[in-house]
Amino acid sequence: MDAVLLARFAAVPPRGKILDLCTGNGVIPLLLTTRTKAAIDAVEIQPRLADMARRSVKVNGLEERIHIYEGDLRDFHKQVGHGMYDAVTVNPPYMPPGTGDQNENEHFAMARHERNGTLDDIVAACARLVRTGGRVAMVHRPNRLVELLETFRKWKLEPKRIRFVHPHAGAEANMVLIEAARDGKPDVKLLPPMIVYNEQRQYNEELMRIYYGDQAVNAAGKGDTVK
Repeated sequence: MDAVLLARFAAVPPRGKILDLCTGNGVIPLLLTTRTKAAIDAVEIQPRLADMARRSVKVNGLEERIHIYEGDLRDFHKQVGHGMYDAVTVNPPYMPPGTGDQNENEHFAMARHERNGTLDDIVAACARLVRTGGRVAMVHRPNRLVELLETFRKWKLEPKRIRFVHPHAGAEANMVLIEAARDGKPDVKLLPPMIVYNEQRQYNEELMRIYYGDQAVNAAGKGDTVK
């Protein structure tokens, strides 16, 4: 869900160049192709996931629109240059090193823990790669919000939009979506919260539209089953 919500939340240009960092299996670039005609690059450090992303791109016939790079995001600016992208998206590891379950699968550990760069490293990479006035969108955990905002501003990424995601009404937020502008002026908007599940433990209408489109929502409203 993190990747799906980020792909919908991020402001993307109709054309130009977009970069997705920590791309994993490439789901965010795939989803973004439904919203823009821009060329999309994506970076993943784990060879197995980078290969999976390439295969997903090929299966969907999007080789001309999405290019997967296997490498370290901390050095990617050396390969492509500074300020080359109109927008950057990133779904980074959420947990600092040494926290959480330390006995999990190595691949999962790299995806969940900051083993290949701290939050500061990741935000710095975004700042180097996005153009002045360009946008950086990130999904993360609310318990690190203060650190997120401080780090964004340290690297001259001014927070512009923030939205909290709650599993259900009355529950604490378990995700936060943040978008910042490179060298922007202070002016942040706190968007209405997103509530994932209704009282029947089904997706709320907004989530239904994101996952299944307007047709499915209209069908559900008439009592039909969404498959």
